[in-house]
Amino acid sequence: MRIRTLPAAAALAALIGSTALAVPASADSDRPIPVSDTNDMVVDGVHQHVFLSDSSHNQIVVTDYSGKVVGTVTGLSLVKDLELSPDSGTLYAAVYGADKIVAIDTTHLTQTAEYPTGALTIPSRLAYADGKLWFGYGDQWDSGLGVVDLTAQKPTVTLDLAAGHDFASPPELYADPDNPGTLVALDAHISSGPMVVYDISSGTPAIRVSADKGGFYHDAALTPDGRHIVVAGPGNRALTEYRLSDLAEVRTYPVASEPETVSVAPDGTVAATVLDTDDLGDTYVFPGDTGRPASVRNLAHDWMPWGGHSMNWSADGTKLFVQTGTDTSTRLHTVDEPRKYATTLTVNAPSTAPRAKSLTVTGKLTAGLALPAGTPLKVTRTDLDSPNGKSLGTKSLGSGGKFSFTDTPPAGSKVTYTVTYAGDAAHTSASASDTVDVSRARPTLSVDNNGKVYSYGADVKFTAHLGSTYKNRTVEIWADPFGSDKPNKLAKKGTVNSSGNLSVTLDLKRDTKVTAKFSGDARYQPRSVSSTVGAKVKVSTSVSRQYKTKSTWGHTYYFFHKSRNPLFTTTMTYFPGRQQRLEFQVYYQGRWYDSGSRYFPLGSNGVSRVELRGDHGQDVGWRFRARSSYFNSTSGDTVNSTTHGAWKYFTFTS
Repeated sequence: MRIRTLPAAAALAALIGSTALAVPASADSDRPIPVSDTNDMVVDGVHQHVFLSDSSHNQIVVTDYSGKVVGTVTGLSLVKDLELSPDSGTLYAAVYGADKIVAIDTTHLTQTAEYPTGALTIPSRLAYADGKLWFGYGDQWDSGLGVVDLTAQKPTVTLDLAAGHDFASPPELYADPDNPGTLVALDAHISSGPMVVYDISSGTPAIRVSADKGGFYHDAALTPDGRHIVVAGPGNRALTEYRLSDLAEVRTYPVASEPETVSVAPDGTVAATVLDTDDLGDTYVFPGDTGRPASVRNLAHDWMPWGGHSMNWSADGTKLFVQTGTDTSTRLHTVDEPRKYATTLTVNAPSTAPRAKSLTVTGKLTAGLALPAGTPLKVTRTDLDSPNGKSLGTKSLGSGGKFSFTDTPPAGSKVTYTVTYAGDAAHTSASASDTVDVSRARPTLSVDNNGKVYSYGADVKFTAHLGSTYKNRTVEIWADPFGSDKPNKLAKKGTVNSSGNLSVTLDLKRDTKVTAKFSGDARYQPRSVSSTVGAKVKVSTSVSRQYKTKSTWGHTYYFFHKSRNPLFTTTMTYFPGRQQRLEFQVYYQGRWYDSGSRYFPLGSNGVSRVELRGDHGQDVGWRFRARSSYFNSTSGDTVNSTTHGAWKYFTFTS
């Protein structure tokens, strides 16, 4: 139920030593996958697919080598173990919840056959050996060993083949084409559960050797020749290899915490995942050189063991697939260079620095297998002058994996130093960077006319002035009329003249904020300045119903009979909700005195008509005047500057 490849003859090397934590290599990848309770993972090298059994959703999820889902096989109640035929043409699945084993075409991902194993047998473990499909079935002490004879013209199912051993749970089964006639069964879920090696060459299992190795085995994998088995568990830090001929211990593989899964590549390289409760590294790969430590990667920081086989090599042994996640989020990691030591590179630069002054950048390059002093590191500086990066040459790694170098940044703003290690035959590549905020000078920038008020519709020239800069001589002038209905717009963008000036003429019909913007350059920081100018409204008032008009007392007066009500018609620039204020004054003993005012709404055409009603007999002989005004805010809006219309003079006669 693990990798199936063409026969390979490679001895499993002795692999011991200390470990060193590293992050995944930059070429590695991971993707979320839609599974939540995986029991087994199988890799199909012919189609380059990864099969994951998901009993929670009664399905098998199929991904490519990058973790992208390419298909699903559904309707498999509580699907458990998976097993791939030697030619990769058929995937077998133990359907625990339906008392059967099904065959699936790996090209079309469709079910082609099913083999009922009997009511309440609940098959859960599979192994392919000698043309037969062996399976573990049952629950606790009612467990047993069965077989589907695929060589028969009509495949038959046989139960109760444990050869006298009473399994405490369904046996976990392992077989390899390179060691025909051999089936390994682990009584995994009890402390006294043995490892049992069966001779199946006759078709009927017979116990060849059995030994108690402590039980509670989490996972196991056969070596490429099928003659040794590497077992994860029991207990903490136990990853042990046994010889199948006598189940003698051959060697152990040191891990920092309890091993959960194990897989052996076609060349004998052992990989394992561990519980990693201290977040020190979850995935181990043991190199062929016994003098070297294991390479350790920390692929996830919050994952939980699945209780199933959740790691596997690709069929050619070049990639390692590891499933990680929690009960709410699952990912499939693809490690592209699993035999290499993953390197960790850190870069530390000062957070701030003055431009054109020397600064020091430090860092460290570490790996499970230490890199020697003198290892070359490529350094690149990226800044406003070199947005695509400028090479600063090669720096050498010092003792203890440390390095440092100095640089004088010619440009300000964000300056990024990137250090790259190219990798070698034993180490993955790595790259890291840090950014310095390098100071820039503050340029001189201004825009004129601040605080001035202009007539409605006036054409006003605005001039922005830019002082000394490095390379950038471009200025933008933005005009933002008051009122949410008018957007802030770019009025002009261009290069300032030899005097540092850029001008634009605006047609002012509202109060307007005019902003000059300089985007900065490598030596001068960005800056913007604003001036706010006012724009009056257009307002006029006409008087009607008088019986005559006459120039007198220094003004033009409108004369009304006391029986007539004057009509004042005001025309003002319209804005929604705007009102005009009509005020009256009376002349007495050489001075004008307020005699009342009131706000009147404008129509949508900007016109307001007000009739002055009352007993005008008492007004005979008095001199009056009236005017219409717009007041910012109290007239209902704030988009223009306060504007007063001309006074209109009138009097009443008998």
